[in-house]
Amino acid sequence: MNNHFNNKVTWITGASSGIGEALAYAMSAAGAKLILSGRRMDELERVKQACSDPGSVQLLPLDLADAASLEGKVADAIICFGHIDIMVHNGGVTQRGLVIETGIEAHRRVMEVDYFSYVELTRALLPHFVARRAGHFVVTSSVMGKIGTPMRSAYAAAKHALHGFFDCLRAEVAADNIKVTILTPGYIRTNISLFAVTNKPYGLNKPSENIENGLSADRAAIQIMKAIRRGAFEAYIGKFSGERFAIWVMRFAPGVFTRIAPKLVPK
Repeated sequence: MNNHFNNKVTWITGASSGIGEALAYAMSAAGAKLILSGRRMDELERVKQACSDPGSVQLLPLDLADAASLEGKVADAIICFGHIDIMVHNGGVTQRGLVIETGIEAHRRVMEVDYFSYVELTRALLPHFVARRAGHFVVTSSVMGKIGTPMRSAYAAAKHALHGFFDCLRAEVAADNIKVTILTPGYIRTNISLFAVTNKPYGLNKPSENIENGLSADRAAIQIMKAIRRGAFEAYIGKFSGERFAIWVMRFAPGVFTRIAPKLVPK
């Protein structure tokens, strides 16, 4: 696996914590050159210094909610090493709240960060990949991009949208030797639930029992790198547990899943 990533220029968003941070360490250990993006420059610097080769790491502060800045950030990212081989869309927010109590602004915020930012970065980077006739988009979706359960409407909607967009993109760019891998993580041990978008205290500044019992971010990073190496179209990331089973049931017995779904309230 190390040979596959050696000297590959990889741009990771959401790199200051969680899956993005763990992936930065694993990629650096495998010899990749990294561009790390996130909102917190101090945290990005911390991650850089903890990488195996900090000299091969460039930092590019980026706010996914600032749509007007994203096209320029792509140009800045290309300048870092002269080209980009792999784009890992990883930054984002989660959401908690019943539909009846979740205002439209919460929906718009989640869609802006979790969907539209990915689209804008992809559109801006795509000509670079096409000109080089090479490139790999790696997209962090979620199990919630395949199913729907209570209190996750905005998040699930954004993640479902990613599948539609990137499946279409994959079909369009196959002849240009550009790959698209969609990741569908289950519960991964990160702090994402502490910053959940919600209209009520539920899920905000509160750890999630489901997430605390999930796969470690380090192990998730290894699974992600294996999916990238084999050029997977779509890959489940996480423990062999209920989340993976839910995807199978939704695909092969959707009526059964519909009866189960009301009980799957996040903890």
